[in-house]
Amino acid sequence: MWGWQRAAPGSLGAADTARVEAVVRDYVLAHPEIIPEAMDRLRDREMGKTIAANRKAILEPFDGAWIGNPKGDVTLVEYFDYNCGYCRASLPTIAQLIERDPNVKVVFRELPILSEESVVAAKLSLAAAAQGKFKVLHDALYAGGPLTPQSMAAAAKQAGLDMTKAAAMAPRAEAEIAANRGIAQQLGMNGTPSWVIGNKVVSAALPLDELEKAVKAAREKS
Repeated sequence: MWGWQRAAPGSLGAADTARVEAVVRDYVLAHPEIIPEAMDRLRDREMGKTIAANRKAILEPFDGAWIGNPKGDVTLVEYFDYNCGYCRASLPTIAQLIERDPNVKVVFRELPILSEESVVAAKLSLAAAAQGKFKVLHDALYAGGPLTPQSMAAAAKQAGLDMTKAAAMAPRAEAEIAANRGIAQQLGMNGTPSWVIGNKVVSAALPLDELEKAVKAAREKS
């Protein structure tokens, strides 16, 4: 048996340590392609720690702001803005994912960053979630196109939203939006839509196959 196979951790002398470090350095210089992979793994590991530290604030929906299987083995979280065209374009993709994978739960988190109208729509959406009318209002707000006072009023009417109750819960909605913005900043989200899938964060509009790959990877690691 070779001597290095017997060596206990930390038992290498200074000369041996220097030789090992030189071998590692030479290997990295000869194979620089491993550096991005190592950086990706480090970033994923650190991101996983941040997600774990904020798991409840990320995964547990605000009242009824979710669709899919309530007991799904993978939870996909979308941080979105109602004035975001890419978020609007993601609607059919999410619907297809739910249809093709009945074991997924999708949680929606308000991240109004594009306009003042985005904030108003987010508060309406949270009120709808509290009143059990999230999905109807969610779809209606997007169907109305770019947000205007008129389009939001029409969506609220279509959903049958109780505006008195909506106004009363404004402080709670504002606290939720502030919390979401804080989490988004910690997770390094740089736009909408942004997704939390397992221990990964992606800020981009993802096609169905990419969402399915991410869900599969999260499922395998759970």
